[in-house]
Amino acid sequence: MTLLTLLDYASVLIFALTGALVASRAQLDIVGFAFMACLTAVGGGTLRDVILDRNPVFWVGNPNYILIACGAALLIFLTAHLVESRYRWLTWLDSFALAVAVPAGVGVAMSMGQPILVVVLMGVLTGCMGGLMRDVVIGEVPLVLKQGELYISAAFGGAVSATVVATYTYNLEYGLIACAGVTWALRAGSLFFGWRLPVYKGRPPRV
Repeated sequence: MTLLTLLDYASVLIFALTGALVASRAQLDIVGFAFMACLTAVGGGTLRDVILDRNPVFWVGNPNYILIACGAALLIFLTAHLVESRYRWLTWLDSFALAVAVPAGVGVAMSMGQPILVVVLMGVLTGCMGGLMRDVVIGEVPLVLKQGELYISAAFGGAVSATVVATYTYNLEYGLIACAGVTWALRAGSLFFGWRLPVYKGRPPRV
């Protein structure tokens, strides 16, 4: 199994867990759990593959990804009541999911010979869109848009680091490892230390 395939599997599993946790907070039934888990798990990767005209889409070519997402949904359905703070688990699991999804997107784009800008954008899109879909569908403020938190910026930083490392070392795997480390460090720093970007604050117009 290649590192890129391993990243795809890890991304699907962890994002599926977050989707199921959101379903548990909304008190959905088992079908709702499976839907939210699958949507979150493959949403970003599906959009990436469609934009890059990658055929077949990764989970169509390998339906095991859907089975993994459904298994994660069932696990959370049976155990979510044992977790004291599901939101805390959600945010931290989401940070790990981001750290594996961004390099997965970067790796796919690089393997297809895409230019650097497209590589970076595909990393950000793969990491962010599944969680965005999850939160919008369930009717919550998306984690990717939380005031000032490092989320999209963490994905962007990780994707850029991947291109830099891979370019200078001529080794894609080194770039993907650097991407995962930088992405998670920035996102975890935002959660643990409160790292923030400045936010816009409106002022009343001058008279």
